[in-house]
Amino acid sequence: MYLNRFADTTEPLDLTPTDEFRLLLASAADLGISHAPQVPYRSRNIVLRQMRFHYLDWGAADAPPIVLLHGGHQSAHSWDLVSLHLAQRYRVLALDQRGHGDSEWARDVAYSNHEMSLDAEAFIGVLGLQRPILMGHSMGGRNAMLLTRRNPSLLRALVIVDVGPEVSDRGRAVIAGFVRDNEEFDDLEHFVRNVQQYDPYRSRAHIERTVKYNMLQRADGKFVSKCDANPRRLGVVRGTGPQENITLEEARAFDLPVLLVRGADSRILTADAAERFRDALPRGTLVTVPNCGHNVHGQNTKGFIEAVSEFLVHTCPLHT
Repeated sequence: MYLNRFADTTEPLDLTPTDEFRLLLASAADLGISHAPQVPYRSRNIVLRQMRFHYLDWGAADAPPIVLLHGGHQSAHSWDLVSLHLAQRYRVLALDQRGHGDSEWARDVAYSNHEMSLDAEAFIGVLGLQRPILMGHSMGGRNAMLLTRRNPSLLRALVIVDVGPEVSDRGRAVIAGFVRDNEEFDDLEHFVRNVQQYDPYRSRAHIERTVKYNMLQRADGKFVSKCDANPRRLGVVRGTGPQENITLEEARAFDLPVLLVRGADSRILTADAAERFRDALPRGTLVTVPNCGHNVHGQNTKGFIEAVSEFLVHTCPLHT
């Protein structure tokens, strides 16, 4: 049994009348995050590369597009507070990547970053988006970098959140351990307590609001992760070879505005690695957001929004 609402047909589902949206607005008020009084917010499905993908569509259809790619073991809803704010000026499209959230699981268990980057490219193409801004966190950031290496002219600008060509294996091991230890529970309270210990930056109320997007209830009554429970999923097991990884030298060919956002307490992207990545980018900017770790946009949402908004205004003007 799913714990959240989403479109179950080809028709879009308006999410603004739901309790989920009401709770999102409450979280925004608690954190002081501004948004428009009326926000278009729809759940949609699309077929890409012979798979069904779910995505969240925020804002006016004719506004400049931003595509959001979430991190491993997360979903499109990880961006909800950011999307709510950005929808004042942009059309924000948050994709549930394969095997995550409310998208289909891959029958061939193909969860490489390469395959996911091809999904994102197909998503942009099928929707006919004209040079969108692409924003990716962690696994989604890796997918965004691979897409950029392959087809940089497709994008207007790139925002990479707490990941780069060089990442800490120790930090990845911590994330992999948390994922491995949080697959199945008898009750949601157990999961909430585990998340509280793992992520001290977020309030319990915020964790309780978002738990429905990460878990579902199985027929035997147990609560399990919504992500495909295969060890090759989620970008936790880092792919090998040039198809799966971006080098600093390759980043020198990213001739478009790039914002690199790092969490000040990140155990994934060290300060030195972030600076090397920034220096390799021809048009790169690095912003370190305080009071957060790897999940920058969820742990210090207001600080993340401030960093991204300044980049969008000064580096990526809204005219085409």
